[in-house]
Amino acid sequence: MSFTDVAKATGLSTSAAHQRVRRLEERGVLRGYAAVADPESIGLPLTAFISCTPIDPADPDDLPDRLASLPAIEACYSVAGDHNYVLKVRVSSPGALETLLAEIRAHGHVTTRTTVVLSTPFEGRPPAV
Repeated sequence: MSFTDVAKATGLSTSAAHQRVRRLEERGVLRGYAAVADPESIGLPLTAFISCTPIDPADPDDLPDRLASLPAIEACYSVAGDHNYVLKVRVSSPGALETLLAEIRAHGHVTTRTTVVLSTPFEGRPPAV
């Protein structure tokens, strides 16, 4: 989205929109910009959420560090409830998901519960501000 687009959407001049965006960046409200690739177009049509629970509750809580080297993990959330972490993963096939699950269990010393995504009606919506 260009500053002209922001200006039109907000009813501001282009220079005023540019100044507001710059101030939001300086305050840390806007943390960065990213290109968003279509997962299917890059060969990763299968999305799943994997809930992880430590096999031994006395193990250190360092699962994100142990799994950081696995590029198929798009996001790692620390959660309250029955599980300690929920991972969002994108892979090329059910076989690739099965391989990834084995890697997560081995590297993380965890049990897993997997939910496969059938469709994504929306994703990455901005917060209502």
